Amino acid sequence: MDRGTGVALWRQIQQALHAEIVGGAFKPGERLPTEAEMSHRFGVNRHTLRRAVGALQDAGVLRVEQGRGTFVQEDVIDYPVARRTRFSENITRLHRHPSGELLRAAEIPAPPEIARGLKIRTGRRVALLEIVGAVDGRPVSIGAHHFPKPRFDGLIDSYRATGSITKALAQHGIGDYFRQVTRVTSRMPTPDEARHLHQAKTLPILVTENVNVDPEGRPIEFSVSRLASERVQLVFEP
Repeated sequence: MDRGTGVALWRQIQQALHAEIVGGAFKPGERLPTEAEMSHRFGVNRHTLRRAVGALQDAGVLRVEQGRGTFVQEDVIDYPVARRTRFSENITRLHRHPSGELLRAAEIPAPPEIARGLKIRTGRRVALLEIVGAVDGRPVSIGAHHFPKPRFDGLIDSYRATGSITKALAQHGIGDYFRQVTRVTSRMPTPDEARHLHQAKTLPILVTENVNVDPEGRPIEFSVSRLASERVQLVFEP
């Protein structure tokens, strides 16, 4: 660092890190060295380093994940929403690797909003699958998927066996299904949502409410998905 140029030290660090990222020294998704390592490298205190990193984060070059470190930002994923919307198919079509982690599987009484979406009585039992969806190992969404019982008795076991909602539904006679409606809002994440999405609690998330129907138009799924807005943008297709 040159302390005689009149350029603030944090700005020099910002420029140096940006040049290295543009030059390929750090790849998209790669974690940077720790604060201690970079402070030692540049000969500055952590406050000065954090100001440089914060400027790069504000510019969309870096992202800071709680408890994990600082990473080079990847491109935002264009996630298509169409009549047939499938997480794995959509991500595979982008030449990326989809995966899912089951957070919760339970049978619960349907609250009013879910009952309305599924066109069942409030309090009727539904099967719930709550799943973290990841792209190339990085979490991008948390989906709470609800299916009416008794039509889908055993669906939880089918999902555990197949690891796929589409395959589990196929075992229950649903060869195909279609998106009937999608509603999108945004809000700040809860602490648990921020933790599962590996993002800061100060960054907003997108929230979608979705109803899927069978070929006869009967609702089979009501889902609420919470997406990391800095990693995913929804693209609505006819």
